[in-house]
Amino acid sequence: MKTFFKQTALVALAFTLVISLGSCEATRNANNKQKGAVIGATGGAVLGAILGNNIGKGGNSELGAVIGGVVGGGAGVIIGNKMDKQAQKIEEEIPGAQVERVDDGIVVTFDENSGVYFATNKYNLNAKSQETLDRLANVLREYPDTNILVVGHTDSTGPRDFNMTLSRDRANSVTNYFVSQKGLSSGRITTKWFGPDTPIADNSTVEGRAKNRRVNIAIVPNEKMKKDAKNEAGE
Repeated sequence: MKTFFKQTALVALAFTLVISLGSCEATRNANNKQKGAVIGATGGAVLGAILGNNIGKGGNSELGAVIGGVVGGGAGVIIGNKMDKQAQKIEEEIPGAQVERVDDGIVVTFDENSGVYFATNKYNLNAKSQETLDRLANVLREYPDTNILVVGHTDSTGPRDFNMTLSRDRANSVTNYFVSQKGLSSGRITTKWFGPDTPIADNSTVEGRAKNRRVNIAIVPNEKMKKDAKNEAGE
């Protein structure tokens, strides 16, 4: 599995030389740490990883509030280092998931081919999905100073209202499992769902629909991590 980084054009240009040097994984992690010092804007790239090209649709401002802005300066470097380590741990524990380090956050995407999946028109977690979530929950417990956003999606097959309900129930299944079975605090987790409204692939193809049937789990620094990082950086 590979870690993908969504960067602005300027940041990508600034690190072109750095990317060409050193080992691939170490250099990528270094770029994220440095990026924390460079970008002080918003968490829009995290939204892009979750919603594809549908950031402007209604309800996304609430997601933006959960994700928060990107921390710059020395505190951003410290946070970037912590999130890099957490992303690497998730990759090691769950080799089937897509893990993206985006701004200050991590976006983990599960589709029906990558560890958390559901039977057709069902929302109950099967044993394999529970095993994957167990591994992710262990990492989330190891790094407690984060907030978690669980987002459910479907393809466009069938009535929209049905798909909205299905994506809600699937996202809630993941959240409820984290809280009731794995002991994660409900105060850390926000659950949202978008049904068929936020495709990341072509719904006219079998492959595209499989990618659109997904659950995203975004992990972002909470206020304690941000405060601690600023104190450590002397800011």
